[in-house]
Amino acid sequence: MLEKFKIHCNSIFPFLSKSKLLLACSGGLDSMVLAHILLECKMNFDLAHCNFKLRGLESDKDEAFVKAWGKAHGKKVYTRPFDLSKVTGSVQLKARQLRYEWFFALGDQYHYDWILTAHHLNDSVETFLINLSRGTGLDGLTGIPEIQNKVIRPLLPFSRTEIMEYAKEREIKWREDASNLDTKYLRNKVRHDIVPELEALHPTFLANFFKTQQYLQHSDQLLEDYKELLQQRLFEQGANAIHISLEKLTSLHPKAGYFFLLFREYGFTNSEDIEKLLGSTSGKALRSDTHRLIKDRTTLILAPIKQEERPCFFLDEGQDHLEYPVQLRLEEVLSLGSFSKNILYVDKEKLNYPLKIRKWEIGDYFYPLGMEGRKKLSKFFKDEKFDTIAKEEQWLLCSGNEVVWVMGKRPDKRFKVTGDTKEILKITVL
Repeated sequence: MLEKFKIHCNSIFPFLSKSKLLLACSGGLDSMVLAHILLECKMNFDLAHCNFKLRGLESDKDEAFVKAWGKAHGKKVYTRPFDLSKVTGSVQLKARQLRYEWFFALGDQYHYDWILTAHHLNDSVETFLINLSRGTGLDGLTGIPEIQNKVIRPLLPFSRTEIMEYAKEREIKWREDASNLDTKYLRNKVRHDIVPELEALHPTFLANFFKTQQYLQHSDQLLEDYKELLQQRLFEQGANAIHISLEKLTSLHPKAGYFFLLFREYGFTNSEDIEKLLGSTSGKALRSDTHRLIKDRTTLILAPIKQEERPCFFLDEGQDHLEYPVQLRLEEVLSLGSFSKNILYVDKEKLNYPLKIRKWEIGDYFYPLGMEGRKKLSKFFKDEKFDTIAKEEQWLLCSGNEVVWVMGKRPDKRFKVTGDTKEILKITVL
């Protein structure tokens, strides 16, 4: 196994021999074998051990064991206790989250290049079967990645049997965790009841699985490359959102596969919901944790979710410019000059300071210049064919609670310059 490990590392991770490594070490069989192999390969590494206190005195003995091994072999050992007594939900998932957060923090603080874990081939098989039972996509069947962020798993090609044989040959000591035998946990049931049956049916099951998973990983990469090409063709990047032609989307077949491929990275994995959205009325939307999909008249809008806030910015009397959120220049002029959608002339005496720059709110209305009567902004946006994102991004210039200007679109006639105007204020959007 040692020679096979050296060949594997030289092929896949040739940089490890010159790197500073942090090994996640529980004190169990897998991590202790990896620690011995790293020692044999003369790697530069230290150990990190988490004590979750889940097994009382036994957990403390695990920690003492790892510390003693590190001291005997001249390795630093970082340890940290964690309190999981108040965790709601899955203790295992929370422990995993805390473990990796601490590993990454140690890596940053002490300048470790890579974090190593002792996941092996059987772990990958178990993950595959669990994901398969839950109805995952292709990415859930590709197994545990060998490299992910700063984490490397160099034992993935090796089975638990190989690791056990190596430990016995080298008389390596390790700590047993009795909870690993409890089949009330799904992973343990897969490990002790299902995988042995598969190995009994097919003696070369694990070797065949390893090859199959490599094929799946290659297929997943090809699909990822195709997805990027497809998104380049379909996704039109706007200032604040992505616009996708409904006509092009509905021409894709099979729709479920394409929708999952295109939108899963944004948190949308239910293709049926996306298909229903395409047939709904304008303004309907789906939300994920990070994004919204909004049905517009001819496009589907993909936009990141922003924090719900209503920012308001102020302009004091005499202030001649504003840099944020909109660049404005303000100047008093003697007469009307050139006109454009980004220039507004108002009767300064009709303004109440400070002026406000804000987003629209439900119930807002104004008196559009060139039109009779007042109009709700929601109706104005609809008539002007604003999509949902455009409405959210539209800034208003207000005097008190009155809208002076839907900036860059339409001014309010109550503030227009007349023959009685004594002071003209010119406001320019730069």
